[in-house]
Amino acid sequence: MANNNETMSREEAGRKGGEATSKNHDKEFYQEIGEKGGEATSKNHDKEFYQEIGEKGGEATSKNHDKEFYQEIGEKGGEATSKNHDEDFYQEIGRKGGESRGNQRNND
Repeated sequence: MANNNETMSREEAGRKGGEATSKNHDKEFYQEIGEKGGEATSKNHDKEFYQEIGEKGGEATSKNHDKEFYQEIGEKGGEATSKNHDEDFYQEIGRKGGESRGNQRNND
C-alpha cells in the first residue's frame, strides 16, 4: 500500500476506486451500465468480432478444463433450462434448428 511519500499504483487506485464504487451502487446499477456497454460495443463491432473473441475464450477455457467439467456444466444448464421452459419451447427451438440445418445444406 502506498504511503505519503509514494505514488499509488494504477492497480491499487483501480482497486480502491472499485471498492468505493461498489459500496455506493447496487446490482441494478451494474446491470444497467453493462447493458449500455454491450449496446455500445455491438454498434462498433460485427459478427466476426464476436466469433473471434468467442473462439479465443473457448480456447483459453478448454486449456483449463477437462471433459468432465463440460459434462457437469452442461447437465446443470440443462436442468436449469428445463425448469424454465415447457414442451412448446423445445419444439420451437427444434424446428428452428432443423430449418437452419436445411438452409446450410442448401448453401453447400
